Amino acid sequence: MSPTAMASGDLTVVALSGGIGGAKLALGLKRVLPPGALSVIANTGDDFEHLGLTVSPDIDTLVYTLAGLSNTAQGWGRADETWTFMSALAALGGPGWFQLGDGDLAMHVMRTHRLAAGETLTAITEDLAQSLDVGAAILPMTDQPVRTKLVTAHGLLDFQDYFVRQRAEPAIAGVRYAGAEAAEVTAAVRAVLSDPALAAIVIAPSNPLISIEPILAVPDMRDAIRRAGVPVVAVSPIIAGQAVKGPTAKMMQELGQEPTAANVLERYRGLVDAFIADPTDIRDLEGQGEGVTLIGANVMMRTLEDRDRLARLVIETAASLVDGAASRTGEP
Repeated sequence: MSPTAMASGDLTVVALSGGIGGAKLALGLKRVLPPGALSVIANTGDDFEHLGLTVSPDIDTLVYTLAGLSNTAQGWGRADETWTFMSALAALGGPGWFQLGDGDLAMHVMRTHRLAAGETLTAITEDLAQSLDVGAAILPMTDQPVRTKLVTAHGLLDFQDYFVRQRAEPAIAGVRYAGAEAAEVTAAVRAVLSDPALAAIVIAPSNPLISIEPILAVPDMRDAIRRAGVPVVAVSPIIAGQAVKGPTAKMMQELGQEPTAANVLERYRGLVDAFIADPTDIRDLEGQGEGVTLIGANVMMRTLEDRDRLARLVIETAASLVDGAASRTGEP
């Protein structure tokens, strides 16, 4: 399969993604792929209940980014947001540590209302994405509640408490994905991973601990990815020991791991066929990536052009591996 063929026709691509960093690459993939060719399996381990509302931060970041509605300056929330609700809440003595803009609030109200009526998160997300003209399928990793929790000296903290209210300051001693053992891969996720038109699976440069591994913790998710029989390409969220975004490096250090691209690759060992990282990190990976194609490239996505460039590289890398992936599964 040539790179040109990969980017045209009826072929599809599936990406695993968290919020901000993953959404940047997802936008690039949406832009360089044919319309409707992209599906994103979204992390829901960050989801939580706040003020009686079910909030899905990573899903919403993906929806807003792909719909062209995101606040690009702060990286989360909607552009041109207003804050009347938060001001009124503060006047009443309500909690202000998690910001809910007026436009963003509508998303959470709709989601909560429909969940209470018995609808699935998958069906709700599909409708919201269609309403906002996202142009890609955003698929929750599961319809059952999975909650990322951090083991700290202050006890077990919900992710949003740790990350937003406490600004990721407490040292962590472990990460748990509460509810994962009882979760199920959705029919929609199974469908895209078994689609005969599927050409590649992409692991976006999201935090492995809190964005990608919650997805992989859903029983049978890893096996479903392997059974797809297509190239799996991962992009490193670490550049020269520093996280591109968020607390990835800090968390890895506190768990006794050096914040390196090599350690990110190790977490995906046995799952990925290719790994794209900064050229300086690729030099350190030489001899450690047995069975994995290593690609050195600029993985920083500051501009829209950067997103497109990296997305094309991901697609080209997958295209170059199609024959190898097919031979592993015994396909012609």
